Formats: sequence, C-alpha cells, structure tokens
Amino acid sequence: MKVPFGTIHITKKSKEIINKILDSERVSSGKYVAEFEQKFAKLAGAKEAVALSSGTDADALALAVLYDYGAKRNDEIIIPALSFVATGTAVLQAGFIPAFVDIERDTLNINPEKIEKKITKKTKAIMPVHLMGKPAEMDKIMEIAKKYDLHVIEDAAEAHGAEYKGKKIGTIGDMGAYSLYIAHIITTIEGGIVITDKKEMAEILRSLRFHGRACKCKQCVINTKDSYCKLRFKYNTDIRFVFERIGFSCKMNEIEAAVGLGSLEHYEEILKKRRFNFFYLKENFKKFAPYLMTIKVEEYEKIGPHAFPIILGEKTKFKRDELVKYLEDNEVDTRNLFTSIPTQTPAFGFMGYKSGDFPEAEYIGNNGLHIGIHQDLNKEHLDYVIDLIEKFIINYT
Repeated sequence: MKVPFGTIHITKKSKEIINKILDSERVSSGKYVAEFEQKFAKLAGAKEAVALSSGTDADALALAVLYDYGAKRNDEIIIPALSFVATGTAVLQAGFIPAFVDIERDTLNINPEKIEKKITKKTKAIMPVHLMGKPAEMDKIMEIAKKYDLHVIEDAAEAHGAEYKGKKIGTIGDMGAYSLYIAHIITTIEGGIVITDKKEMAEILRSLRFHGRACKCKQCVINTKDSYCKLRFKYNTDIRFVFERIGFSCKMNEIEAAVGLGSLEHYEEILKKRRFNFFYLKENFKKFAPYLMTIKVEEYEKIGPHAFPIILGEKTKFKRDELVKYLEDNEVDTRNLFTSIPTQTPAFGFMGYKSGDFPEAEYIGNNGLHIGIHQDLNKEHLDYVIDLIEKFIINYT
C-alpha cells in the first residue's frame, strides 16, 4: 500500500477560474489575487492579508517591514534552532542576522525560557515557528517581547487552522507568515501570505513585494480592473516608478490565486480530516513508547496538523535512518524532521556554531522524521503504518 507524504487537488472551481484567466491573457497579480487575500484574511481572523510567491518570502518581507520601524541591516532576529531551513535563510534574505535559540523536544518549538539570554541591543524581533502546526508558547513570548520592546512575527508556515488559548495563530504577534506550498492545508501550489491587523504594515508589505514601489493600495485599480488611478501622478510622475524602500519581486500570480480560491472552499473538511488522522496516530503511538514518541498537545490549543512527527527515544536500539529505509521500502513516504540550522546545516557553517550548542534541536536532527496525515489518507492507510512500525519494533526488542 502506498502512503504518500502529501497531496493536492485542483478543484473544479479553480479550473474554471484558470480557464477564464487564460482566456483573458491577464495572468499577473490582479483581481483573483485580491479576492484570495480578502478571503484568506477573513478565514485567518485578520484585517489584512498580502499574498506572495512563497512562504520564505512571507517570512523575509514580514521582517523587512521592520526597516520602516527603525531596524538596521545586520540587526538580530531571534528564531528557533530547529525549523525548515527557510526560516534561517529568510532572516538573511531580509538583511538581518539570525540569533538561534534551542527548542523543547516534546513540542519541537522554541524554548521560551532560553530567549532572554539571546537578547542584545541589536535584537529587533522574535520569530517563533509553530512547527508541524503545533502552537508555540505565545503568552511567554509576547511577555518577553513587551518587556524588551520587540516585534513578534509568527512563522505559521505549517500552522493553518492552529489556535492558542482561543486566539488564531498568526494573529497574536504583529504579523503572521504562512506558506501555501502544495503539502499544506491551504495551497496555491507555490506561494505565501502574510496577515496582520496593522494597516500600515500591510501597506509596507504591498510596497515591498513589488520592488519597494510607492504603490501600496489594498486593491490596485490598474491591476484589478481597467480604471484610472487617481494616485498615479501624485508625485508629478508615474507612481509605479517611484521606489520608496529596498524591495523584492515576489508577487503571487492569478493562476496560483485561482488554485488557492478552490482550496479555501474545502478548508474546513481538510482540516477536520487532518486532525482526525493526527490524533488517531497519536493515540496508537502510545504503545510504541519509549521507542518512539511524538509531540504533546495541550488542552488550551488546537493543532493545525501539517504532518505527523516521530521522535526516537534515547534508549532505542535502532537508528532513525533504519526506520526510514524500512518505511520507504514498504511504500510509506517519509521526511526527516529538519535539522539544527546553525550546527547541522552546512550552509550556516559560516556563523561559527559548533556541535553541542543546541542539543535538543540536534537530537531531533538526528532522531526525528515525519509522515503524511493529509486528507487523502484514510484509516486503512494509518493502520497499515501502525502495523508496519509495530513489526519493526518487535524485531528490535
């Protein structure tokens, strides 16, 4: 039986919109992107949403907003040591330096008790990651941010639908950055989006995504309809060629937005199915202790499950890669559970960290994997995985 990691469906509605777009020959960012932004913002519980070309760009542009609030190049951004590498590269892409903090093994998220030690005069923001859709401890993080007058940008790349103490993830900090990659609950194939309740930040984001140009209206009449823009010559020249800040080129296009609009229609059923799959596996994995573990889930939170993390126990006799090979040989698709960015990712070797600096993140980097729990998997798939792992463990005990 094949158990793929991810899935995607281009819905009937999406296909209809795509055909309209192709017939119109207007495929760059326009009215469908604006519609997707509006609907995503409402779903996420935010006033504003700015669609971009990737989740990495969502992180980078949210950080780049901080230059309008006094940040300078090479200032520091606190992030967890364990995440997909994009979290670290986005900080560098935005012109900042990542300040890494170790994680908690049973949450996979940044350890709030270790944040304050990493704060310096150059620190400008904390960017917690809600890894695997598991909310970070936002109360403690927001308390620290308030104490030191820091911005908070939530990396919610994998956390569609997650909630923390009644608040939707992505709305607790200043901004929330989502990925819309094909493996996620809401997808535009590629793509990302930033949400915020702060109008000024949204305007800056709209400027940043198009080279820093002075255009930053919530809905561009030039892009979304054949209309005259009353602001076009406010600077006595075409506003589209006035650039106020150093920007990027990372707009979402109309075809991606069309896929996203179809995805939004099935959001609730997708989220419900993923949650069922996550908790079904979590309950059945109890019998694999102490050999295998997964993350804990608190009563005050709702997880937005991206995938199912599996962590080897310290006294386990087998190695992660042996389990991975066994699962792959039996057609269960797996992914390693990321690595410690500063100490296990060669690209970050220039920063000078050494093995042992982030022991919990490094443990996960050596002993963690994750498997799919997407909406196309049913109980038969999950039981197959459980039976496979049970047989594997029996061979080692």
